[in-house]
Amino acid sequence: MLHKYETHLHTSETSLCAHSTGAEMAHSFKDLGYTGIFVTDHLYSPTTVKMEDQPWEVLIERHCSGYEAAAAVGEAIGLDVFFAWEYSFHWAHFLTYGLTKEWLLDNPDLFSWNIIDYFDRVHADGGLVVHAHPFRERVEHIHLFPTKIDAVEVLNMGRDGVHNRYAHDFAVSYGLPQTAGSDIHVARPDNLAGVEIGRRLTGSLDYAEAVLAGETKNFGTYRDA
Repeated sequence: MLHKYETHLHTSETSLCAHSTGAEMAHSFKDLGYTGIFVTDHLYSPTTVKMEDQPWEVLIERHCSGYEAAAAVGEAIGLDVFFAWEYSFHWAHFLTYGLTKEWLLDNPDLFSWNIIDYFDRVHADGGLVVHAHPFRERVEHIHLFPTKIDAVEVLNMGRDGVHNRYAHDFAVSYGLPQTAGSDIHVARPDNLAGVEIGRRLTGSLDYAEAVLAGETKNFGTYRDA
């Protein structure tokens, strides 16, 4: 039996760019027959709820609210819901797996780090960094860090075919593992991508280890350019 997972998902509780709640996302993917989803809301970026004047603990509670809403529903309906986030460096976005809400709470100075420090500290604590949609429409200044990331998202349903192919070529050129995700912002049953694996994942860290071990297989199709 293959287990299907959505690896790149946003909720309206946390990400301003999203239009469906965590609960709605959970119900949608359960109906589609998925084993689980990863909630990867934007971590305090221009597409995240503005909370500049709030204490760090309040910011992180708000950031995790979409995930926690999805997880509560997931527990009730039998859908695994795992925690991750999307970190932004200018137009470069990095899906971060294997770490926890507690890790965020323990690092209130996170946004004073430079991007290399971010990668190094995530890795030091056992996290995995996937470069999400490294190429995208109307973005000319592209940041690539092939020796600092762990994998490349080569299938992203928010991007067109040519930019996904660029991502694939980037991953192949550097021998990096490849992932796929819908980058979904509204619950819907079409235009989806993700990963399949022959066993049930136990959490975000387990997924990170599975990607590095080559256990996962991507599914989905390129959108027309």
